[in-house]
Amino acid sequence: MTVYNNKVEIQNHINKLKYEGFTFGFVPTMGALHEGHLSLVNEALSHNDFAVVSIFVNPTQFDNASDLEKYPRTLDRDVDLLKTLSENIIVYAPSVEDVYEGQTKAEQFDFDGLEHEMEGKFRDGHFDGVGTIVKRLFEIVTPDNAYFGEKDFQQLAIIKKLVEKHQIPVNIVGCEIHREASGLAMSSRNVRLKPDYKKEAPFIYKTLMAAKEQFGIKNADDIVKWVEDEFARHELLDLEYFIIADVKTLKPIETKENNTNYRAFVAAYADDIRLIDNLALN
Repeated sequence: MTVYNNKVEIQNHINKLKYEGFTFGFVPTMGALHEGHLSLVNEALSHNDFAVVSIFVNPTQFDNASDLEKYPRTLDRDVDLLKTLSENIIVYAPSVEDVYEGQTKAEQFDFDGLEHEMEGKFRDGHFDGVGTIVKRLFEIVTPDNAYFGEKDFQQLAIIKKLVEKHQIPVNIVGCEIHREASGLAMSSRNVRLKPDYKKEAPFIYKTLMAAKEQFGIKNADDIVKWVEDEFARHELLDLEYFIIADVKTLKPIETKENNTNYRAFVAAYADDIRLIDNLALN
């Protein structure tokens, strides 16, 4: 397994293998790898000859400087984990300079309004940063397929829109949320949870499951109110938002319609750690 820090070198290597007829699946990450990431890499390996994994903490998608500073960086451990999966993995772990070439700022994107819902209302400029880095990584790696977890469902929808609008020749594959035994959605942030908060964090998934049970018999406004009340009573978790939305537009439900798929989306704080999750309702 080879680790590249320079985009020209990894491009030369990939182009040589592509000339020989090999296919590439791509898993972009910010490192601090966990079983959820590894499941994406395994998915890429099962459908492609090689998996390319980028490990890069992207500064332009953080609206909170403290969050960027605290984000875990564990490159050596990440590489060791990837080595246990396969030899057919190529790692791209660039510097900010290698990616941004001295211009560390986000491009402006129009994602047909997807960027203004949910996370977009609470994280200013976040999806411009996501679009910028993913577009650049696609241009560097030129994968056949790219794999993203559904935990960041809004991000997945936006990346599909990015590929569509910019006519980028890559197939986007969404993969199911990988969860801990407690139900907590796996995240690199989980390692920063203090013990008491780690114990209580599965409340998020349990509440989503309860909301799903209610979806067939109650209206959406009542379910939203119930979830807000449940979090209000919780001593350790602070709800930022809970929304039931159309999976295509990501707009909050107004009237439940037949032949429309809905998901519940939640963001909550466990102390200073922000956790997100979502669940298909029908």
